[in-house]
Amino acid sequence: MSDGLVLIVEDEDAIREMVRVTLETASFEVLDAADAGQAVRLLADHRPDIILMDWMLPGISGVDLTRRIRRDDALREIPIIMLTARGEENSKVVGLEAGVDDYVTKPFSTRELIARIKAVMRRSGAHQGEALEFAGGLTLDPARHRVRANGASLEIGPTEFRLLQFFMSHPERVYSRGQLLDQVWGRNVYIEERTVDVHIRRLRQALEPSGFDTLVQTVRGVGYRLSTQP
Repeated sequence: MSDGLVLIVEDEDAIREMVRVTLETASFEVLDAADAGQAVRLLADHRPDIILMDWMLPGISGVDLTRRIRRDDALREIPIIMLTARGEENSKVVGLEAGVDDYVTKPFSTRELIARIKAVMRRSGAHQGEALEFAGGLTLDPARHRVRANGASLEIGPTEFRLLQFFMSHPERVYSRGQLLDQVWGRNVYIEERTVDVHIRRLRQALEPSGFDTLVQTVRGVGYRLSTQP
């Protein structure tokens, strides 16, 4: 079982590979990017549990990329640890003001890195392996990829699973079809918005035997929400 998905943004090949091996040995899944452009492309299709960001990157700096992430509603809550050789107090202040959650100063020990990652993930609640519960009987377990209704397992497809997971993570909020495409399918996937309607219908069908299908509500002219309110 994975302890989480980590995105490494580091332009030095040796450091990036060392961190990757360290994290994979510690049961993390890893994505890596050598610059801000690669990182942005990965973030378009994946939502990591945490980002390890090098301060000095070619082109856009790690601090500037952090500011960009914090302005993105879909990404802003992802915790970021800055990897830096800079020990000056004012540099850390700049990073913290940009939205960095913690610092690891190079050279660093692998034990310290793992400890800081786990600490930041605990503080932020970033681990997506935690089970979700809604309406006093509907539960979703991301780690085991299971959905239960009042204790009984439900058969649910992978896309409907991701859709339900997003709704349960953001209950009572209305999302347009375009927003759901961005959040569940990814912003680099070009499909018609009516595809959302198809998977909403399938999600309701999966929930129907348990009576929870009425929680997936259509808000006319706007989109969809998961709600216990009539």
